[in-house]
Amino acid sequence: MSDYGTIIAPGTIRFERLLPGPIERVWSFLVDSDKRGQWLASGAMEPRADARFELTFHHASLSPNVVPTPERFKSFENGATSRHRVTRAEPPRLLSFTWSADAEAPSEVTFELEPVGDKVRLILTHRRLPSGEMVNTAGGWHTHLAILTDKLSGRTPPSFWTLFEGIEAEYGRRLGAP
Repeated sequence: MSDYGTIIAPGTIRFERLLPGPIERVWSFLVDSDKRGQWLASGAMEPRADARFELTFHHASLSPNVVPTPERFKSFENGATSRHRVTRAEPPRLLSFTWSADAEAPSEVTFELEPVGDKVRLILTHRRLPSGEMVNTAGGWHTHLAILTDKLSGRTPPSFWTLFEGIEAEYGRRLGAP
């Protein structure tokens, strides 16, 4: 299993991670605002179809290892909020929601969880991505999943921005982006 996301169809990228279990613990890091806020973004969510919710991102708070926000992301330095809608929820195995529900054609994120011994296989699939957003999205998910893995493993994650800058550049090379 490679940590790098795989393009599985046009506009679709898939990531797979093997995380410390049990499955209910990993599920809680997807749906509980405080736990999700440790690796992705906070925001109350009802894990049921059609539930609407907001995610508030504070990338600098995901690690005690704080570095300055890169210039191109300064507008997000004090946080950013986006709206979403749950499309499917089958606790504790599947969660799907729109990404940026306000967009004309929102993309969709799906998390699938499967027990594997004392671990949990997490498969994240992001569909309907515009081609110009693939590199940034791949780098973002890769970084957020690395932080989730560290949090679930009891490790202190590196700064989001330090990790993201290198990973995004690598996806640019891998995906042939300018």
